[in-house]
Amino acid sequence: MISVTQCELLVVGAGPAGLAAATTAAQLGVNTVLLDEQPAPGGQIYRAITTTPIKGRDILGQDYWHGESLIEPFKRSGAQYVPGATVWAVSQMTVPESVQGFEVGYSVGGQANMLQARHILLATGAQERPFPIPGWTLPGVMTVGAAQILLKSAGLVPGQRTVLAGCGPLLYLLAWQYLNAGIKVDALLDTTPAGRLLRALPHAWGFLRSPYLTKGLKLLRDVKASVRVVRGVTALQAQGDGKLDSVRFTAQGQTETLPVDQLLLHQGVIPNINLSQAIGVDQRWNERLLCWEPGVDEWGNTSVAHVGIAGDGAGIAGALAAEHRGRIAALEVAMQLGKIDRAKRDASVTPERVALERAVRGRDFFEVLYQPADVFRLPTGDTVVCRCEEVTADQIRETVKLGCPGPNQMKSFLRCGMGPCQGRFCSVTVTELIAQERGVSPQEVGHYRLRFPTKPLTLGELAALPQTDDSRKAVIRLKKQP
Repeated sequence: MISVTQCELLVVGAGPAGLAAATTAAQLGVNTVLLDEQPAPGGQIYRAITTTPIKGRDILGQDYWHGESLIEPFKRSGAQYVPGATVWAVSQMTVPESVQGFEVGYSVGGQANMLQARHILLATGAQERPFPIPGWTLPGVMTVGAAQILLKSAGLVPGQRTVLAGCGPLLYLLAWQYLNAGIKVDALLDTTPAGRLLRALPHAWGFLRSPYLTKGLKLLRDVKASVRVVRGVTALQAQGDGKLDSVRFTAQGQTETLPVDQLLLHQGVIPNINLSQAIGVDQRWNERLLCWEPGVDEWGNTSVAHVGIAGDGAGIAGALAAEHRGRIAALEVAMQLGKIDRAKRDASVTPERVALERAVRGRDFFEVLYQPADVFRLPTGDTVVCRCEEVTADQIRETVKLGCPGPNQMKSFLRCGMGPCQGRFCSVTVTELIAQERGVSPQEVGHYRLRFPTKPLTLGELAALPQTDDSRKAVIRLKKQP
């Protein structure tokens, strides 16, 4: 029988927010466990920071190597670290009254486990926004984030002829990292809408005072010097018979086709909210970022008591901001658990607040400048929206015309959002498509209602879970009547 572990604080995710939060909490005397889905700490931004084969520090850049400063303090903190752990359920219903917290189901290497925690801090980070263009499901089409994972974790590049397409800083960052590694980038197709810079200018003062200015200008200069950059792209299509062989695009009224082995897509990141949704945390539609994000207060508290969120999972602000938000949330948890008093919390948080304000300076400028164009968020025709169930944009639009009002009703019509990813990669697109067809706001349309398990697991894993007296009594054996 699998033993049940207990802790005061469970942190989910070992990116900058999770590492900083777990370290701070453990140092304050909180019995802390950190569960992370990846095999090594770092999250996405610091992926494989302890194991990467990329040893040349100029390839990935100093911002990446900053992640090392989080690792050693975490190792010395006393927090328990469980890598390769997939959290698939959180419940308050079956926890013994003496614990007064949550029961968490998670799996490691196909082995299911249960953990009881008084407080949960989600540090699930960000995910890339869907980029549903014709042909985006072809082999050879990847997200920029996926390509960056290959580079950081294995030192690999998926193909030879490479085209990057989309908008946002990460697009240019990967191009810069590829160039540093000696990898040729054939073209960068920038889909940033015309006139967006003018809309962003009211926020320029914050950007000019931010660390983004110097870094960004150097990065853009280096990429433009070595890569063909096509601006004003208004149409994009991946082409090929069974696999990608070319990309067709339109810019400045001219259409062109480029031969390509890999097309890397990116149009920003959005909070990874599946677990917080399933727990029942209130979600709100962010009109500027065009995505759902959990409602949190300045300490990371949510609408669910004793569930907090830190980092980009609570709203996109970047790696440095996530680090500070993690420490702020940990101070709040330590106070709630009685490890420190309110005065100690408030005194300790001041430098973190100052550093957080500095880290987010300039974000408003980026958010307006790189808000993705409607044409690349709201597909039409037979472009696939839900990849798991192969549901197209036209099918969704036609179902709305039949009277389907929202994403949860859409499941009954098309199974949209019911695949292995549980709507993780189509939720935002489905909500926006329904809102557009109905002529209402995404907030009115709503989001998928998620239920546990939030990640796939086998019946064998469930069957191997430890049994309690209550769970045994819940099983009714039907006997054959004489």
